[in-house]
Amino acid sequence: MLDKTMIFSLGGDRDDEIKNALTTVYDALRQKGYNPINQIVGYILSEDPTYITTYNNARNIISKIDRDDLLEALVKSYLNI
Repeated sequence: MLDKTMIFSLGGDRDDEIKNALTTVYDALRQKGYNPINQIVGYILSEDPTYITTYNNARNIISKIDRDDLLEALVKSYLNI
């Protein structure tokens, strides 16, 4: 059996869309008095939408992003690649 590695590839435009969406969600969480980092991490780990407020349509915005795409964009941003 061969070991197969999945390769993900997002275009730069998609990364920008994800960044804009995360910024909007972050701001909505902060404005509502939540710790945005903890809430976003909780959402990513569990995929439970209740971690994200409905304020400013934040829950709907983040739910439109595939979790794999979100994680890829975060890792690429963290590593500056």
